[in-house]
Amino acid sequence: MRLTIPEEELMTSGHKGCQGCAATLAMRYALKALGDETIVVIPACCWTVLEGEFPYTCMRVPLLHTAFETAASAAAGVRAALKVKGRDDVNVMAWAGDGGTFDIGIQALSGAVERNDDFFYVCYDNEGYMNTGIQRSSSTPFGAWTTTTPIESYESGHKKNIMEIMVAHDIPYAATACVAYPEDLVKKMQKAKNIRGSKFIHILAPCSPGWRFPTSQTINIARLAVETCVFPLYEVENGKYTISRKPKKRFVKEYFEVQGRFKHLPDEIIEQIQTRTDKAWEKLLKKEEDTKG
Repeated sequence: MRLTIPEEELMTSGHKGCQGCAATLAMRYALKALGDETIVVIPACCWTVLEGEFPYTCMRVPLLHTAFETAASAAAGVRAALKVKGRDDVNVMAWAGDGGTFDIGIQALSGAVERNDDFFYVCYDNEGYMNTGIQRSSSTPFGAWTTTTPIESYESGHKKNIMEIMVAHDIPYAATACVAYPEDLVKKMQKAKNIRGSKFIHILAPCSPGWRFPTSQTINIARLAVETCVFPLYEVENGKYTISRKPKKRFVKEYFEVQGRFKHLPDEIIEQIQTRTDKAWEKLLKKEEDTKG
């Protein structure tokens, strides 16, 4: 069988992740795709802890830890320093969670991609501030339980569409990916290596403690997110939309039933979310059709 994922391991054992942590899988696959000529910039997030405390690390590439709101600006600075040194053969990858991307880091991110700085920005999305106690972020789905979301209030907003925000900056490449589809993730990262300018990769990374599911179910839940069209896999290259996977019809209730954070939702709310999900999927299909050719 032909290997589709590079064999080289640039992330070792000994990380500090929870059992079933999808964020560790995401980093492992991303580094396999980019190779050892990579510098990773990490702001405050789960990964600040996961890679290990100084002087130990589970990473075999250089790391720069930075403040919560500065992942993109720090990565842009690293790229500028490499340019001064005449090095254009090194991948610079900002690696941040949804809190540091959707919320706290969005100003620096917007500035960097508006300048079209040549770097990767990867958001591993576990849909909440998991490192600090499962608080709600603007990536948290409507109706989901968090420690700061009143149960049954249904007054919080819907998940921010970070992909459309990045596409609106007219960057050369943006894509979604998921740990349940590693070949797709690696393929998109490798494709982006050959593109100059800002590259944004949005990776869904389920969190067992925060989403309240057994640690053995990480990949199954990640796959359900894609199969129910809650988290579609697609890419936007120079404004052209391409959907990576078009699943058969499945219902969001299947995805919700296996997570404790949704167990309080009544059927009428789930039906509303289903309707919204269907509309979003149809809108994405139309964008793909409209940008063909």
